[in-house]
Amino acid sequence: MNGANRTATAAAQRSVRDALTGRQHRSITATVFMVFIMASTAVGLIALAVLLFTVLQDGLPYLDPVLFENGPSMDPNIAGARPAIMASILMAVVLVATALPVAIGTAVYLEEFAPKDRWWIRLIELNIQNLAAIPSIIFGILGLAFLVRGIGLGPVLLAGALILGLQMLPTVIIATREALRAVPDTVRQGGMALGATRLQVVRREVLPAAIPGIATGSILGLSRAIGETAPLLMVGAATFVSFNPGLLTQYTVLPILIYQWIRLPQEAFQGLAAAAIIVLLAILISMNGVAIWMRNRFERKW
Repeated sequence: MNGANRTATAAAQRSVRDALTGRQHRSITATVFMVFIMASTAVGLIALAVLLFTVLQDGLPYLDPVLFENGPSMDPNIAGARPAIMASILMAVVLVATALPVAIGTAVYLEEFAPKDRWWIRLIELNIQNLAAIPSIIFGILGLAFLVRGIGLGPVLLAGALILGLQMLPTVIIATREALRAVPDTVRQGGMALGATRLQVVRREVLPAAIPGIATGSILGLSRAIGETAPLLMVGAATFVSFNPGLLTQYTVLPILIYQWIRLPQEAFQGLAAAAIIVLLAILISMNGVAIWMRNRFERKW
């Protein structure tokens, strides 16, 4: 009997030692992993800080009225970015007016109304997931084939906006669906229990509750589209445009103009490129500020 007790005690002690050893091993692994995460984050933040400092240092002296009033020129003393700034803002307006309603409407239909057991719904969802991983240059090739040459739209701003809208659709759709899923089902059940239709519940309760997530996803997709270069080069965006752009005219945008200026050997053009980067950052920060305001304005605690 005493031998059995000693054996049980020894087994229990070994179990305790093994548990302590495993806990220490997991603690060391977690510590090492956390150190790697913090180091990676620090490297990224330091690189971003250095890049921003360099851009501000080089670009602030060239951030003057000439940059906003004049068009591109081979003379850096009178070169400006007015057509590119106007085209970037106009393209953002077109994207908000065309791509965002389509993306949000698609997400609402797929999440709230579409039958989940239909094969074509599953096919659409699969295609949306695949489109989100396609490189941007592929969208440019598609736009060149079907918009610029296929239907004869030509290398105009509207063609560039449409192809960028197609590119941002998957991002906005996925973000909007996640925002809709975050709304508790009790909100839907309560509305329909009071006699409201599914459409009324979605329009009056679910969508307002999902606005913070929808706004965040929309701004992320829009910011990515505004900063794209490769698709626009494929659909014929010009590198030198000195006139104010329209929907059906040739155009250039800030990323393309920045790329063109950086390639030039004169030091003044490097400063102009840095100033254009500051303007582009200001536009993106303004859009993100709108998203943050909307998120704080409509956010609800469940």
